[in-house]
Formats: sequence, C-alpha cells, structure tokens
Amino acid sequence: MSLQYYEGVGRRKTSSARVRIMSGSGSAIVNNKPIEEYFTRLGDIDIALEPVKIAGFEGKLDITVMVQGGGVSGQAGAVRHGLARAILQMEPNLRAVMRSGGYLTRDSRMKERKKPGLKRARKAPTYTKR
Repeated sequence: MSLQYYEGVGRRKTSSARVRIMSGSGSAIVNNKPIEEYFTRLGDIDIALEPVKIAGFEGKLDITVMVQGGGVSGQAGAVRHGLARAILQMEPNLRAVMRSGGYLTRDSRMKERKKPGLKRARKAPTYTKR
C-alpha cells in the first residue's frame, strides 16, 4: 500500500520550501526536526501553519518540509506558501478560502539592491556644503 502525498513549493524573499502533506496524526517535520525545535521564535509556527487552521485540517495532516535559504521569518513565510499550495492540490475547492487569506499569493517583496554612489539602497552620503 502506497501512501499518497501532495506537494507544494513555497517561496518568500530568498527562502524556498518544499512541502509534502499526507493524512495522518498531525505531526510537522521541518528539515528532519520537529517544527517546535526548528522554529523557536514566538509566532513563527503559527505563521507557518496558518493554512492548515484555515482549511480545518488541524491534527489531521502529517507535514514534511525541506526549507533552505533566507532567514527565519522568510522560511516561515515560504512554508506557509508551500503548505497552502499543497492543501490546494489535495482539496481544490478550498481555493477561494486560501485566496481570501492571501496564502496563494507569492510575496514578491525582496531586498532592494545597493545603488552606485550611495551607501545602501537609498541612503546617500551626508551632504556637506563646505
């Protein structure tokens, strides 16, 4: 008997997450660690698992995530995006719910590049008259 899983890829800033879900006991593994061990900051787990709560699958899905790149909050956002896409593969009729929550939209905000002649993306050197 083969266990069927659904997969979704999520991205946020420079992070990329490959999420696999299957029906099960409700465990969540991120990079071979329990989610509580991987996301230690307050609120990151809630952000990552928001689509599961909205869809009403709390405690019903086993979630396996491989995430790389970026920082902690970018990775949590990437997991959320990938999880929403995977749930949509499993239950296509939840599209309106996921769309209204904003979970299917790729957050396109990235770090702005440094410009020549400036210190950072927008910070100019201090102006001195004399």
